Amino acid sequence: MKRIVIFFIACISWFLLHSISIVVDGLNDELHKTDVAVVLGNKVNEDGTPSNRLQARMDKASELYHEGYFKSIIVSGGVGEEGFDESGVMKNYLINKKVPSENIIEDPNGYNTYKTAKNSKAVMNELKYQSVMVITQYFHIKRTELAFHKVGVEDVYSAHAHIFEFRDMYSIIREFPAYYKYLLIY
Repeated sequence: MKRIVIFFIACISWFLLHSISIVVDGLNDELHKTDVAVVLGNKVNEDGTPSNRLQARMDKASELYHEGYFKSIIVSGGVGEEGFDESGVMKNYLINKKVPSENIIEDPNGYNTYKTAKNSKAVMNELKYQSVMVITQYFHIKRTELAFHKVGVEDVYSAHAHIFEFRDMYSIIREFPAYYKYLLIY
C-alpha cells in the first residue's frame, strides 16, 4: 500500500512540475530575429471571423512583424467544422493588419501541431530558411517547439498570444499527455 501511495504522489508531482514548466516556458517569449514566423491555427467563428484565441495569435504575429522580427509569416491551419479554411481567414486578418500579402504563406493542411511543423519545414527548405518563431497560446509553446525540433528545425524561438481564458486550465492539463505523445511517437 505504501508503494502505491508513493507512486501516486510521484505521478502527481511529475504532472504538477511539468505543467508549471509548460506555463513558465510559454509565458517567457524567446524573441529573436528569424527568417519566418509560424502562426498556428485555431477555431474560426461560424460567421467566418477568427475566434478570440486565433485573433490574439495573429495580433502578436502582426506586432512582431512590424517590429522587424521576421519578413515572412506562415499561417497554418485546416478546415474546421465551421467550414472555413483557417489559413485563409488568418491571411486576410493579417492583410487587414497591414502585413503585405506576398509575405504571408498559407498552409491549409496544418491540421495538428506536428503537421504544421512538418509542412512549415518543407516551406523553410524550399525558401532556404533556417530559423523560425512559433506563435501560439502560452500552454502550447513547449509542444510546438518540440514538434519543430522533431522535424529538424534547430533554431526555434517563440512568442505567445496575449489572451487568457478559463478553458486554459483544461488546455494545460491536456498538454501534459500531448507533450509525451509527441516526444515518444513522432
